[in-house]
Amino acid sequence: MKKFSIPDIHTKIKANEKISFITAYDFPTSFYAKEAEIEMILVGDSGGMCLLGKKSTMEVTMDEMLIMTEAVAKANSSSLIIADMPFMSYSTDHLALENATRLMQNGAHSVKIEGGSWICKLTSILAERGIPVCAHMGLTPQSINRIGGYFVQGRDISKKKHMIEEAKSLENAGASMILLECIPNDLTIEIMDNISVPVIGIGAGQKTDGQIMVVHDLLGISCLEKSPKFVKNFLKGSSSIESAISKYVKSVKNKTFPSKSHTFY
Repeated sequence: MKKFSIPDIHTKIKANEKISFITAYDFPTSFYAKEAEIEMILVGDSGGMCLLGKKSTMEVTMDEMLIMTEAVAKANSSSLIIADMPFMSYSTDHLALENATRLMQNGAHSVKIEGGSWICKLTSILAERGIPVCAHMGLTPQSINRIGGYFVQGRDISKKKHMIEEAKSLENAGASMILLECIPNDLTIEIMDNISVPVIGIGAGQKTDGQIMVVHDLLGISCLEKSPKFVKNFLKGSSSIESAISKYVKSVKNKTFPSKSHTFY
């Protein structure tokens, strides 16, 4: 598999092909993802919870993100690697530019930032300097204390309109793609009708250009007390981790995952 790039995302979309995307935080998982021909990997701050036993993503440090990003990059020469900007690592423009640079120098090809219109200026600053930005909207775990819990976002009309306008603003600011988490299927469709950048979903319905899953959820080894509705265990019935990831890729490509049972309405 040749090195996957942001222009390749648009090529796949034009060909009506879905994009496969998982999280990875270490060398072996990244290697298995490469063997399964996963197009994109997110080195997520969720690794703090999945690997390090932290209570929330807000406890994850920049140094930990750098270690995980480097490990993932060393094992994988084909997937597009996106690294999370951890909590408060982009609280100022200067700090964000410095930390995004460090992630890119450790093997990332893009960074992911949680937020809406307030990250537009920062998105422009990074994009202008050659650092692609994936904007993360909907349920944003770094803001969980403001949100008040892990639940579906954008259900009422005013919040829907606000999120659509924020997505448009982020596209105009130069975001390379938008990740939507835990929002109703109809809102996803409305957002996609109003923007032209690729849209990746996790708990955002069946219409997104690609799907992402936390690899520990995909393998049925999550330490969460209750799995979210949008999670499916692909290791069940598979002979290995690699075959489970391959099954996930195939299910995304043939559009059998996510199904209606994994979708919010």
